[in-house]
Amino acid sequence: MDPFDYNSSERATLPRNMIENTMFEEEPDVVDLARDSAAYPTFPALDPDETAYEPRSSRLLVRGLGENDVDDDDEDCESSARLLGMSFMNRSASQRSNASIHVRQSLPRSCSPPSARTTVVCVLFLVIVASMTMVLYFLPGCNFTKMGCPKQGNKTSNGTDGELFPWAQYQLPRSVRPLSYDLTFTPDFSTMDFSGHTVINMFVLHNTKRIVLHSAHLNISKATFKLGDGEASDVTILEYLPREQIAVKFSEELKAGQRCVLTLDYAASLSHTYDGFYNSSYTDQHGNKRVLAATQFEPLYARKAFPCFDEPSFKATFLVKINRKPEYMTLSNMPQLHSTQLASGLVQDEFAKTSVNMSTYLVAFVVGNFTSVSKNVSDILVSVYSVPEKKAHTNYALDTASKLLEFYNGYFEINYPLQKLDLVAVPDFLAGAMENWGLITFRETGLLLGGHSSLLQKQSVAAIIAHELAHQWFGNLVTMSWWSDLWLNEGFATFMEFMSVQRVLPELDMSNLFLAMRFRTLDRDALNSSHAVSTEVSTPEQVQEMFDSVSYQKGASILLMLNTSLPGDQQFRKGIIQYLKQFAGLNTDTDDLWNSLTEVEVSSQHPNVSEMMRSWTSQKGFPLVTVSRTGDVVNLKQEIFQLTSDNSKHSSSLWNIPVTYVNDSCSLGPECKQLFVLNTQSGTFKVAETVKWLKLNYRSTGFYIVDYGEEGWAALTDAMTKNFQVLTQEDRASLIHNIFALSRLGRVSFRQVLNLLKYMPNETESSPVREALLQLQNIYQMLQKRYKEGLVSRMKAHILKDFGVLMDKQTWTKEESISKQDLRSALLEMACHLGQEKCTQQATAMFKQYVASNGTSMIPGDLQRVVFTVAAQSNEDWESLLTLYHYATYDSEKQKLLEGLASTQDTQKMVWLLNAGLNSNMIQIQNLPLVVHRICQGLAGNLIAWDFIQENWNRLTQTFPVGSYALQSLVKSTTSHFSEQSHLNQVQCFFASLSERGSQMRSAQEALETIRLNQSWMEKNLPSLDKWL
Repeated sequence: MDPFDYNSSERATLPRNMIENTMFEEEPDVVDLARDSAAYPTFPALDPDETAYEPRSSRLLVRGLGENDVDDDDEDCESSARLLGMSFMNRSASQRSNASIHVRQSLPRSCSPPSARTTVVCVLFLVIVASMTMVLYFLPGCNFTKMGCPKQGNKTSNGTDGELFPWAQYQLPRSVRPLSYDLTFTPDFSTMDFSGHTVINMFVLHNTKRIVLHSAHLNISKATFKLGDGEASDVTILEYLPREQIAVKFSEELKAGQRCVLTLDYAASLSHTYDGFYNSSYTDQHGNKRVLAATQFEPLYARKAFPCFDEPSFKATFLVKINRKPEYMTLSNMPQLHSTQLASGLVQDEFAKTSVNMSTYLVAFVVGNFTSVSKNVSDILVSVYSVPEKKAHTNYALDTASKLLEFYNGYFEINYPLQKLDLVAVPDFLAGAMENWGLITFRETGLLLGGHSSLLQKQSVAAIIAHELAHQWFGNLVTMSWWSDLWLNEGFATFMEFMSVQRVLPELDMSNLFLAMRFRTLDRDALNSSHAVSTEVSTPEQVQEMFDSVSYQKGASILLMLNTSLPGDQQFRKGIIQYLKQFAGLNTDTDDLWNSLTEVEVSSQHPNVSEMMRSWTSQKGFPLVTVSRTGDVVNLKQEIFQLTSDNSKHSSSLWNIPVTYVNDSCSLGPECKQLFVLNTQSGTFKVAETVKWLKLNYRSTGFYIVDYGEEGWAALTDAMTKNFQVLTQEDRASLIHNIFALSRLGRVSFRQVLNLLKYMPNETESSPVREALLQLQNIYQMLQKRYKEGLVSRMKAHILKDFGVLMDKQTWTKEESISKQDLRSALLEMACHLGQEKCTQQATAMFKQYVASNGTSMIPGDLQRVVFTVAAQSNEDWESLLTLYHYATYDSEKQKLLEGLASTQDTQKMVWLLNAGLNSNMIQIQNLPLVVHRICQGLAGNLIAWDFIQENWNRLTQTFPVGSYALQSLVKSTTSHFSEQSHLNQVQCFFASLSERGSQMRSAQEALETIRLNQSWMEKNLPSLDKWL
């Protein structure tokens, strides 16, 4: 799955690489600015009856795993935006879901430390609870790891008192394995419900008296069980809601080697979020509402569509049938075999049984009205589907997918195993794309392109397609055993997307995008709240959180490092081909990959791959390599690079580092690169005494940061000032990234940072410029949001001084080179953001011309964001943007228009946009994270957006699963520029108020850590920054 949005304004940051309406009620004493203008209509409150609610009587409760009740009458903490006259308060208790375990609890007015007496009482209470737990644990018949503990009054889902659920773990028992599923679905778009019929053929691996599988929000009406050739008989289904599990218990053991069949009939509502079997709608070109239904099962949502063994290691075959109305069409993983007219007037589409075993999360089907373009590629029918009015935007995707499919067939030496490959643009889809085997689903912006698309837009679409096609091998053919090793799927797919597009479509030049991605991944992984690439997870929230930059981008980065450090071009490829062939159709863990790569080593001099790479996947973070030199001896020392000190835990951190380096005598070509493996705390190698400087980490292909010491940095700064082209653009960009990172760590002064950037007026490539601008913009925004007007003014002058020459050189006409498009979009966006008159005038004139021409005068794709952002600062032009957005059909341009709208500094408009996004009125809720991100770039925007997040947390977590990338993005966007103690207190207070999951969320920990780091950096650097500027 690709949760990341390449078209985001934050290119190459998190990632693109993760998933989903009450009205804002106003308090009598607070003005809701959104209601003051008829231009921004309000929307009706969400009917409480629309919220899915499960009667308490249907819940199966097991000792120690009860429900959480929330007191709705307490007061909420005072919020930031209320100081600006905003209120997103939603105090209607009827609109809060008691069923959620992620509900925000009310806060006191302040978070004060407990008294000594309270502390003593709490400690005594905990001791008593612990003692009772130990007693219960050792009671006969009370085994928490196997059978659970009986509790009087517990009810099974079928109303039988005293029945005990026979399993107490998140992961299912391994006593039974599914062989095949026969699935029938009948969706009803008039009621937004569906009925299902599931037949599961199973094989007994170990003697057992139970079968445990997954089911979520399915009302099972009938269940039968058949053993071998015997007769089918009715069975009772037990359900344990907190873990979304159901079970059948038997009086006699099922014996190993037996086959059996479980048949279930059930009904459910089509999901109103973006997971499971969910309903969606869009408005066609004639203004008519069209409905459809699609699926999103990764990671844990197949269980919302049919009862199943919903874990990656339970692979099986699937036969799918869908009963539909005649006016709709259906798609699934396999080709359609035939359609049958039913007596009910419905049509049943039956699809071929899958020719491969696959995990449940890869099953997919779509019901709606789509049209397609197709092409035969190596006996595989490749088709791209869209809604009918967007058929003209499918050709680029078809051509690109066809080329990439041929490339992957050859590169992996394993042909794509299915008969067809469908790529479907779903109008309402949260993730970037999903790799369902044979039926890949996409956001429309991730697949469709108009005829006037820029190379940057083509690059984005090509990368997403390449990522999902790579999954057909990495993830689908060979699948990780459990979500702990998600990186085996996502890290490989991310690595292959960059490599394959660079090979197949070199004009799209993926190298700059990959480089920027690695820099942002280093920034994230430097936090103490990061995690190891391979990390044990069990709960659904922990699984969701694995879909992050570590699994995707760090995984890809360490694969790049390995590939570039191995001798020759073929060892890495041979290793992954062996891995794919050896484990085709099976499940693997990280060691399986490293062992495959080790077995094909061609050089005995190179370190053992398995030994080297385990150090990169088993521990979080990455190394800081410090360089010093005495004559001809170069001394290297490694330690963990961590922005938040935690020496007690990481004093023994050690990596096996393939250190590459060049020097002033030869620094540009690959033949200049030399390799030294640092696998101990320190090491030395020799160079000629005539060498003036060393640059480590050639082209930044290694996942580490380098500190050259004061003398080393001075030598490199001097070399760059004299002739910046003595280093590759990747090396120049990595020096910029590294010195800013070291400044944040306190290892270099900000004076050294500014000295290195003095060469910038001469720079000609996009990577160094974009990296420098991004780092400076982060500091500029923190100063802005601390209202340091004097420093902000001087920082602005400094940026314009260093980059003004480059900004003035940029053109506003169509540009054919992707690197030049990237360079000018970065420079002009910064120039207009800083209010440079020449830039804002040109952007305004271009927008006026575009509106006057009724869209016939095109704005180059790479300039649309900057033009629309400038337009949004004018009331009149913002209204024009809103009209254009409403009628736009070209998805990439529509997204840029939305980014422009969200760039407004008008607080009324910000409130309206957030309101519209939450209610999916004009703005789809799938775009809410993008709206929040853009709003937060403004001076007061993050205060308004942060208040919005707090007051609507319950609703947001009902739409976006806790831990999902969408929720991670919302938290990061709203908090990443806070740098004051008052903000830290409020964020800490808010997350502490959440039941079950609050400060324990990794994204919450990251937010708090980032604020503390921002605060620390400001306190240390504000005085010197004032002096230097």
